[in-house]
Amino acid sequence: MSEKIAFVTGGNRGLGFQTALELKGQAKVVIGSRELKQGEEALKKLRAAGVDADVLEFDVTEAKSRQAAYDYFHSKYGRLDILVNNAGVAAGKFPGTGPEHSATEVSMEVLRKVFKTNFFAQVALTQKLLPLIRKSPAGRIVNLSSILGSLTLHADPKSPIYHAKSFAYDASKTALNAFTVHLAYELRDTNIKVNSAHPGWVKTDMGGPEAPMELSDGAKTSVALAMLGNDGPSGGYFHFREVLPW
Repeated sequence: MSEKIAFVTGGNRGLGFQTALELKGQAKVVIGSRELKQGEEALKKLRAAGVDADVLEFDVTEAKSRQAAYDYFHSKYGRLDILVNNAGVAAGKFPGTGPEHSATEVSMEVLRKVFKTNFFAQVALTQKLLPLIRKSPAGRIVNLSSILGSLTLHADPKSPIYHAKSFAYDASKTALNAFTVHLAYELRDTNIKVNSAHPGWVKTDMGGPEAPMELSDGAKTSVALAMLGNDGPSGGYFHFREVLPW
């Protein structure tokens, strides 16, 4: 089977949908959608645009859902070539201010909620699907991070994100970046490449209408990392072709 098989979580809208759209002609794309009805509506749009796509009812935070995803790809394809860990949440209005964004005031409830989706669930899903990715001739794992996960830039008063602090979200993306580094190291002698992608500040439900980037550009980094050649990097942190500091 020469066709690449891709799984994009949170693929029914925003960056996930755009990523699936941009993979047209490059892979068979399965989008994961927490609400099946919304996923089916997105699927119609993808197919109308010429994308070879399917939809899977999927909640990344649920163990039974992760197992169902494994069973689906195992029974239907026997492998998985591309995993785009796109699903994620923010804390309250994002970007924004308030106790939910503050390191001194954020509640443990908010921290746990954000980390559950943005970090723990991503690790759990990747571990669950890794046996299938190992069967791919060119496995690719793309973790949707953010420039807001960069400790280097957050600590630099001269950086553009110095004042853009949202503790729960930022820390969850920093943790996800650590997973990228560690997983890439463990898989360094395999044909699997693992990278973190910063899509940019994009006009999505999370990014808001004031974001400077259009959705059409937001998926470009993820797609490029998903389609890396054998000589491509692994264990990196990218926005377009720019390497970001951890």
